[in-house]
Amino acid sequence: MPLLGIAGKNLHEYNLSEINMAQPQWSETGAESPLGTGFNAVEVGLDEASGNTTGGGNRDGQLGRSLNGYGEEQPGGLHGWPRDGERNGFLTRCANSRCDAGWLRFWRRRRSPIFEGGWCCSERCTRALVSDAVSREMRARGSGIERHRHRIPLGLLMIERGWINGKQLQEALKKQRSAGAGKLGHWLVRQGSIDEPTVTRAVGTQWGCPVLTVESHNPEALTSIMPRLFLDAFGALPLRVASGKILYLGFEDRLDPALALAVERMTGLKVESGLVQDSVFRAAHARILNAPFPRVKLVDATPEPAIAATLTRTIEQAHALDSRLVRVHDCLWLRMWLRRQEGSIPEVNDVRDVIYSAGGS
Repeated sequence: MPLLGIAGKNLHEYNLSEINMAQPQWSETGAESPLGTGFNAVEVGLDEASGNTTGGGNRDGQLGRSLNGYGEEQPGGLHGWPRDGERNGFLTRCANSRCDAGWLRFWRRRRSPIFEGGWCCSERCTRALVSDAVSREMRARGSGIERHRHRIPLGLLMIERGWINGKQLQEALKKQRSAGAGKLGHWLVRQGSIDEPTVTRAVGTQWGCPVLTVESHNPEALTSIMPRLFLDAFGALPLRVASGKILYLGFEDRLDPALALAVERMTGLKVESGLVQDSVFRAAHARILNAPFPRVKLVDATPEPAIAATLTRTIEQAHALDSRLVRVHDCLWLRMWLRRQEGSIPEVNDVRDVIYSAGGS
């Protein structure tokens, strides 16, 4: 079953030869891989590679408040930061509401892991929280469904705006049919009927979104926003973060609300999506794909109990200061923060990602 079916790209067809392969373990101590055995796992050293949706998040800039994307407040702040009044963390209770141990952090030497803002007093409690999160995400179908199902055809829109005439549209459509490939805008530009910026403006009007620029784009500073695989497979381009609160996310010819929602929930940043002119997008996209990314594991393990078990072992062995799980199309994306995040974007080496197959949507 295709792992990235919505994107039209099967993860098993993803060309891993384009990036350098890391050592088969995360741990520098030589400990066994947290994924154990019995799973088809590939660890990719993306940090060594040459290479307007709404949702939950920390939109008010306060570290003490975090939402899980469904309107439920999490026990702690985003990325494990304690809430106001709990700065020392000594009196934090186990986040598992079904925990029967009654442990307070004051009585435990165990300080981590943290999962979705909540401290787990034992591996069993981590497993309970992770199992709930896996079930939540596996059942969260349609949360990012594209809502522009009845858009005005691009050619008619441009005729209505007076940017082209009917004859030019018919000529472009004829060439498109004859070639059997290429977007309408490409053929209109190629035959000289319109310029590329105007085509991008027209597509933006179709989607009801702005046209974004790559001004002051710094690829190396944005690669920890999401895994390299998502940028490549879903055609996304992080452009900049404004005031430490708003992430501008660019796309080439169509928005991806599901991806934008997942990034918003994972990072706590308000995501504003828009289109970028084709030629500008391709050049900037190539640059960011060649920058260093956080390390990621790709795992094909579809049964929910298996996913929950391997996620738990991974989080436990990493001693994550915080970790979070969100769904992106047919994938479950786990991110672990290994060091405290000082700014709005973590350092590449401070986070690690795991991407699991979630089956078909």
